[in-house]
Amino acid sequence: MTSKISLANLNLYDREQFVESLGGIFEHSPWVADLVYDCLPFNSTAQLHQCMVETVEKSPEFQRMALICNHPELAGKEADAGTLTDDSRQEQSRAGLDQCSADELVQLQSLNQAYRDKFEFPFVIAVTGLNKNQIIEAVERRLQNTVRVEFDTSIAEIGKIGKIRLDALLDE
Repeated sequence: MTSKISLANLNLYDREQFVESLGGIFEHSPWVADLVYDCLPFNSTAQLHQCMVETVEKSPEFQRMALICNHPELAGKEADAGTLTDDSRQEQSRAGLDQCSADELVQLQSLNQAYRDKFEFPFVIAVTGLNKNQIIEAVERRLQNTVRVEFDTSIAEIGKIGKIRLDALLDE
């Protein structure tokens, strides 16, 4: 496990160190950390997280869509290919998604496809604290939403994922 970074030290990082350390908080989107660098210093992890969320929320819609699309499908092709980021792999593993039965895997893949067909982006949820059944139920429930509701829900879930990752990385 990587040792935690103190917030005091993070506040002293140059832009390159800062982006290198926080660039993965939002999946494949170091631009968030790069923009947030200009908000230094931070008094708390909560303040840093809030700045990151506000940066995402203020970004153009096409950039938020790209952020959503940077997320892997749950138990999907990235997991099969072994190309998940370490964070995503660990999060999906803790939720039991790497231990799906053949039937569960078929169900998840079918739901992933139905979701992508309807919304044209992957299903995103903060899986920490959830199990396979809760995740499957969430996909089924959210398939009933409109594109706008799902877009906004996905951005909110990305914010939750970011908080979980920041809390794991930083030591106040």
